[in-house]
Amino acid sequence: MASFQLSINGEQQSVDVDPSTPLLWVLRDHLSLKGTKYGCGIAQCGACTVHMNGTAIRSCSFPVSAVGNQPITTIEGLSENGDHPVQKAWLELDVAQCGYCQPGQIMSAAALLKANPNPSDQEIESSMNGNLCRCGTYVRIKAAVKKAATY
Repeated sequence: MASFQLSINGEQQSVDVDPSTPLLWVLRDHLSLKGTKYGCGIAQCGACTVHMNGTAIRSCSFPVSAVGNQPITTIEGLSENGDHPVQKAWLELDVAQCGYCQPGQIMSAAALLKANPNPSDQEIESSMNGNLCRCGTYVRIKAAVKKAATY
């Protein structure tokens, strides 16, 4: 076990875990942040997407020891009131069906729009490509990203 000081959603957190523990399990099991989901465990589905220093990463395969001093933002920390432009667009366009993949989808979309405030259709598709939706709401996801870019 090792002790890690992490900046999660703007707050300092201390955890004692094995250095190889994936960030996902630190968030869910040690910090009770359940919004970030486990999907595949091999960084292929995107359900576990969080931001590290503003960049989308897959937390299921990212060891806590690699975080260092970089700030982590989870879906719980994206917006205090759930009013981030991506969250608003998701609700307006009724994107979610089962909702399981949506935290990862939203986090990926927010990172895209932070890096590129006016992405083309191709840029949206390319950026969101690694986020799988079991319900197949890809058309609504793309429309929501485009709508969020207008706010």
